[in-house]
Amino acid sequence: MGKIAPQPWMAASETRAVMAALTTDGADVRFVGGCVRDSVLKRPVKDIDMGTPRSPEEVIRALERAGIKVIPTGLKHGTVTAVVGASHFEITTLRVDVETDGRHARVAFTDDWKEDAARRDFTINTLSCTLDGDVYDPFGGLEDLGRGRIRFVGVARERIAEDTLRLLRFFRFYGDYGRPPADPEALAACRLLAPELRRLSGERVRDEVFRILSLANCAETIALMRGEHVLEQTLPEGTLVGRLRGLVWLETRAFKRDGIAADTLRRLAALLDSEQSDADGVAWRLRLSNRDRDRLALLLNPGFDLTAKTSDHSLHRALYRIGRDRVRDLILLNWATELSIEPGGEAGRNIAWIDRLDAADRWTIPDFPLAGRDAQKLGLPRGPEIGRLLAEVEAWWEDGDFQADRDACLARLRELIGQEPDML
Repeated sequence: MGKIAPQPWMAASETRAVMAALTTDGADVRFVGGCVRDSVLKRPVKDIDMGTPRSPEEVIRALERAGIKVIPTGLKHGTVTAVVGASHFEITTLRVDVETDGRHARVAFTDDWKEDAARRDFTINTLSCTLDGDVYDPFGGLEDLGRGRIRFVGVARERIAEDTLRLLRFFRFYGDYGRPPADPEALAACRLLAPELRRLSGERVRDEVFRILSLANCAETIALMRGEHVLEQTLPEGTLVGRLRGLVWLETRAFKRDGIAADTLRRLAALLDSEQSDADGVAWRLRLSNRDRDRLALLLNPGFDLTAKTSDHSLHRALYRIGRDRVRDLILLNWATELSIEPGGEAGRNIAWIDRLDAADRWTIPDFPLAGRDAQKLGLPRGPEIGRLLAEVEAWWEDGDFQADRDACLARLRELIGQEPDML
């Protein structure tokens, strides 16, 4: 149905070595899925997947005969991974679904390429091609790709019922490859089956939500999910689409500077209404790591009011307490909040926000000049009182905008000790 021009990844010695190993006896092997789709669109190819009618055992023997390392990544589903140098190739035997339950599938192997393609999610993912670039298109994927149309293969409700995660994948692929309007049959199926998302594991939902948030137009995609009552099944707190849109603009188009780039967790925080969101609850539902949970909690309830008018002293205190990266996060989030409320705003507002970012980048975060041994040298015994007194000195040091040096801090500690002689 089409032809792909010669691609660097096709000509790579690693690719040709795997292809040669699999086709020594004339077996049929094709590239499948994303590498074909993205090559048609002239996008970078990340992963190279192959399909073949050969059984997994035959694939393993053929690769091993050629001296290629094999990892049996999913034998039950017909998948092995060939490793050549730093390159990995996923090779899957053609298959059909025998039984599905919305999360898992039991498969049987086949030699029919169209049957294998029929079990895929979207028409644009059913493309396959030979090493010579001949493209096979059993379900009109090339036309859909050209039109920016994301269609399920066959009946949308049936495809989603086979694997509920496809519902979220629809919005991800629409956000990445689609153009409006979205396919009405797909949207109707997503609306109908959205409650089934609650059956999915938090890890699978998190991975898809984060992939959606990484898209350049994630705000528009999230807005569509909200409109179709899909987001409320996975992230009901995600109501601040306008703030997310403002943050994406700041991260990607407003200006370029070191330390600021697209960040999915920051985008998640932008979407969540802090007054309605429980960071621990969201983190548990999405199975976030402890580190991401703590960061999300800080971004939702920072305890610092960082605005375009924040004083240098308040900015320095925030930098000292939570670090430069988190201060940048909060400045961007608060700036995005302002943009969502008042897109025009007062003259010079953006300059003032940039000035706060500049100030945060310029200031050298100091280390508190005292430690427990300093208090002990002054005659204080080990114990909690040392920590309490040092905390008082540190608070005094912060109040003075971190200007006091070590000698001044020691003098303040002596002064506090003098007020409590019974501790000596």
